[in-house]
Amino acid sequence: MIPLHDTAHRDFASDNYAGAHPEVLAALAAANGGHQTAYGGDAWTERLQEVVRGHLGERALTFPVFNGTGANVLSLQSVLPPWGAVICSSDAHIHTDENGAPERVAGIKLLPVPTPDGKLTPELVDREAWGFGDEHRAQPGVVSLTESTEVGTVYTPAEIRAIADHAHALGLRVHMDGARIANAAASLGVPLRALTTDAGVDVLSLGGTKNGLLFAEAVVVLDPDAAPGLPYLRKMDMQLASKMRFLSAQLVALLDGDLWLRSATHANAMAARLADGLRAAGVELLHPPQANGVFARLTPEVAADLRTRWRFYDWAHGTVRLMCAFDTTPQDVDDLLVATREALAAHR
Repeated sequence: MIPLHDTAHRDFASDNYAGAHPEVLAALAAANGGHQTAYGGDAWTERLQEVVRGHLGERALTFPVFNGTGANVLSLQSVLPPWGAVICSSDAHIHTDENGAPERVAGIKLLPVPTPDGKLTPELVDREAWGFGDEHRAQPGVVSLTESTEVGTVYTPAEIRAIADHAHALGLRVHMDGARIANAAASLGVPLRALTTDAGVDVLSLGGTKNGLLFAEAVVVLDPDAAPGLPYLRKMDMQLASKMRFLSAQLVALLDGDLWLRSATHANAMAARLADGLRAAGVELLHPPQANGVFARLTPEVAADLRTRWRFYDWAHGTVRLMCAFDTTPQDVDDLLVATREALAAHR
C-alpha cells in the first residue's frame, strides 16, 4: 500500500499523533494466528493479568478497554454510587477534555478544584469534600488524580499517599488517570506500583496509547472490594472487546519487559532537550518539565510561524503545549528550536 502521509514527519501536538511502536505491531502479528476464545478468555488476556500483577501486586485485576475516556468513565462509575461525585483538579482531563462523557455516560458529578500546578493536595481536596449526608448535594465519593498532570507536573509517591490517606479517612476512594503514568514513573525513577498500589490508589486507568500502543488502555482494580460491578459496567459502557486478545497483546508487549520504560524515558528526554533549548532562547516555561510535555509562552506571531511546519495546541494558562513521543528524535527537537529562534528574531 502506498503511504498517504509523510512517514518521516513528526509533530508536537500530542503523543497520540505517534504511530504504534514496532514491538507492539510485532505482538499484534503474533496474536493474530488461529482462533482464541472471545471476550477475554484468551491466552493473551490471561498473560496480561500475570504481567500487571507483577507490576502492581497480586490483588490487581486488569480489564482491557479501547480508549482513555472509556477507562476513566468506567473506573469512576465502578467505584461510585449513582449519587456520587468526583473531586478533581480543574485541569484534569476528565474535566477539560472528555466532552462531558463522565456526566453524560455515567451520570457523574465532577467537583473541580483550581490548582496552581495541576496537582491536588489534602487541603485542596477539602474544598469540595463537604456536605456529607446532605441530600441536596452530590456526595463526594472519589478523588481523581492525573499522573502526569495536564500541565506536565508529576505527583511523587509521598504526595499521592498523603492524598490517599486523607481521602480514605473521609470514606472516599482514589482513582488515578494514568494515561501518562509511564512518563511519571520514568521521571521519578520509581516502579509503577510506587505511584499506585503502594501509595493507596484504589483503581487505575492504565495508559497505553500515548506510549506507543495502537488502541489499548486498561482499567486496573487495585482493591477488588472497591469495584465489584466493573465486569458488567464494561459491557454496558461498550468497552468490552470481542477480540480482546489484540488489546491484551499490545499491553503485554508494553509491560512484559521494559518497553514501557524505554519509550517513556526517551519521550521525557526529548522534552527536557526541548525545554533546555527554549529557555536558552529566552522562552518562558509554565513549569520545569517533569514528563514528556513542555508548556511554553509564545506570542501569537511566533506560534503562527511555527505552525506552518508543525502542529501543536494552545493550552491553559496562556501557553502552548509541545508534546514529545517515543519516536521523537533529537533532530526533530533541534529543527523546532532553530525555527523558534528564527521566529523570535523576526518578531522582536
